[in-house]
Amino acid sequence: MSEISGIICLMKKLDEVLKALHSLEIKVLLAFKKKEEFIMEEIIEIAKLSEGDSRRAIGWLITKKLIEIKSKISYQLVSLTELGKQYLKEGVPEVRIMNILKEKGKIKLSELNIPDCSQAIGTLKRGGLIKIKEGGIIERGENLYVDFTTSLMKKISERGKVSLSELPDKEQELIETHHRKRGRERGIFRVDEREKFTYRIIDNGKEILKSLKKRKEKISQLTPELLKDGSWREKEFREYNIELRPPRIVAGKLHPYQEFLNIVREKLISMGFCEVSGELVESEFWNMDVLFMPQQHPARDVHGIYFVKSPKYTEKIESKLLDKVSKTHQNGWLTGSKGWGYKFDKKRARQLILRSQGTVLSVRTLAQHPEPPGKYFAIARCFRPDVVDATHTPEFFQIEGIVVSKDVNLRTLLGLLKLFGTEIADAKEIKFTPGYFPFTEPSVELHAKHPKLGWIELGGAGIFRPEVTLPLGVKVPVIAWGLGLDRMAMMALNIQDIRNLFSRDLEFLRKITF
Repeated sequence: MSEISGIICLMKKLDEVLKALHSLEIKVLLAFKKKEEFIMEEIIEIAKLSEGDSRRAIGWLITKKLIEIKSKISYQLVSLTELGKQYLKEGVPEVRIMNILKEKGKIKLSELNIPDCSQAIGTLKRGGLIKIKEGGIIERGENLYVDFTTSLMKKISERGKVSLSELPDKEQELIETHHRKRGRERGIFRVDEREKFTYRIIDNGKEILKSLKKRKEKISQLTPELLKDGSWREKEFREYNIELRPPRIVAGKLHPYQEFLNIVREKLISMGFCEVSGELVESEFWNMDVLFMPQQHPARDVHGIYFVKSPKYTEKIESKLLDKVSKTHQNGWLTGSKGWGYKFDKKRARQLILRSQGTVLSVRTLAQHPEPPGKYFAIARCFRPDVVDATHTPEFFQIEGIVVSKDVNLRTLLGLLKLFGTEIADAKEIKFTPGYFPFTEPSVELHAKHPKLGWIELGGAGIFRPEVTLPLGVKVPVIAWGLGLDRMAMMALNIQDIRNLFSRDLEFLRKITF
């Protein structure tokens, strides 16, 4: 009895599936009348559907457990890159060099006017095909050069794309060499990974297929024509299956990092902060001198900042302020400090650089004599010649800010930093460590624990020293901070490599949510 009940339930379930079949699914299922297994290309041909419609229908049928994937084969398709197409037209650098040597016998390295010739020369030299003698003279080597690359490029160009496995071993080795030698962007050949599936109809699908032969065609839309002539009364309508996965909609949206920056800006403005901005090119005076950073500080050499080549110097700096800052560096001026005890170079103060820290915007704001109390912030794009790795780039954003008030102190600063770490960076754990900066005392560093990278420094903060505030005419305490927004975004967006913030990979960017 239970067996009969099970059969009845199965028949009811299949009947429900049959009623909800889409016209695309029906066309694909009918293709399986010929045989039980197909690859995608065969389904497209028999069902007379586009590749997109075929893939969509197959996905639905797999979800409904009417067909299944029997096997999957991975393969590689080879095509020419833009550089490869250029070389096919103009000639491969190695071939052009060898043709010149065949004609002239020898040539000076400086006389070669061929793109990418340095890499080509290295390849030819390693293969013993050329010799480089004193004075940069290139001569033919002992080994004979045979050009296999051009014929392979022609073969691939004629066919558009070629399966790598179809090519002889020697040609596969040649593709691998040129694919890797110049990197993905500078390679001659592009190698794309592909997958080929074999689909098989299963028992439920076979039962549905039997019923399809006896079934009238159903419609899925109620059109104006059907309503006008009343023929809808005689039609059968397809039922909807709300459990099916909808087609993927790739909607436009802001870049995740831009969205993050917008949210940071909104949060700070809602806290009562005023946004300030400034130029990317600054003088050393505003970027460092006003901040009481000595002119012999290691961060001020070519390894720490980018210098502007032309124009090299700014036209002028306010003389009164320049004198105050100069005296502060030399002997402390009226700040109660002894200064740094060196002769201040006013010409160097005028030297132009790319802004290396957002704090320059804070001191420029203070120079405008804002009425305390006041709260100011900036999202500052900065530049330093750092070695690129998972947490460093030569171009980065800082969230820079100050609070000017007689009532602020270190406790106020720590409270704000904690808020930034938890609310903006979304960090679960933060900690403070003592820090040193020439322009703040006391100074503190904010660290947050990344789920994958561990503890990372988010930036520094402190209370501006009198050597900074008094020359600017500010006589109340100023708390200041400069935090790495890129690293804070890594925390908030759960990214393990800072370079991914600037990725152009659309698939990767679509998956990031904030």
